[in-house]
Amino acid sequence: MYLQRFFADNVLPHPCANCGDADLLDFEVRMAFQPIVDAARREVCAYEALVRSAEGEGAASVFARLRPEQMYRFDQTCRVKAIETAARLGLRKQLSINFNPNAVYEPATCIRMTLAAAARCGFDTGLLIFEVTESERIRDTAHMVRIVEDYRERGFMTAIDDFGAGYAGLNLLAAFQPDIVKIDMALIRDIDREPVRQAIVTGIVSTCRALGCEVLAEGVETVEQYRCLRAMGVTLFQGYLIARSALEVLPDIDDAAWARLEGAAAGA
Repeated sequence: MYLQRFFADNVLPHPCANCGDADLLDFEVRMAFQPIVDAARREVCAYEALVRSAEGEGAASVFARLRPEQMYRFDQTCRVKAIETAARLGLRKQLSINFNPNAVYEPATCIRMTLAAAARCGFDTGLLIFEVTESERIRDTAHMVRIVEDYRERGFMTAIDDFGAGYAGLNLLAAFQPDIVKIDMALIRDIDREPVRQAIVTGIVSTCRALGCEVLAEGVETVEQYRCLRAMGVTLFQGYLIARSALEVLPDIDDAAWARLEGAAAGA
């Protein structure tokens, strides 16, 4: 959402123009983590890294400080910070990192800092998932596909975030088929009460199955939403019902939370 607003108002310079300028990003960022669960397997399968300010404030406060010429460095800094923090916390699950395709000039060149950070921290790059948000205005779909193909060759997983929320929609899914499609929370909200949303999400689930993509419901906040989505066959979940994000902590799901979710599914 914040990237969408940022790019609507700004035209970025050449994203590699300041690649070597270590001082370009003049503020600190930290990382919070939110678990993603596989309800069928009853386990946390991944954590999404979410940018925070040095004081722990949300993404909006970070993007309020960001200038257009800093976007390349910001994208690189967030990747490195996510890997460094996850490694320090002992993460052995998959790590999902948001990235901005408009800030990647040449995939093989722009991935070097990410690979170097992983090597330095001893983090397995096979655990990385890179998310591109569908609500962002992607200026060059062919370039986006080249990035995804390069990442797949390196063993990374890919995901479309905020699916159903923005500009690209099914056209982006037609251009490339990610490992995971994350259904936007705007479609999840009130899904248990609105047949139209149910029909749309059922269609997304069916399409993704045909294309071999996993479906993840994000922004799940109520037992009723969870029950409805489980009945549709969704097994991957993220949201406040599961766990809130935590600054530089890997939240776990306790037995009481699993019991609540399993009880909800049983009532489906």
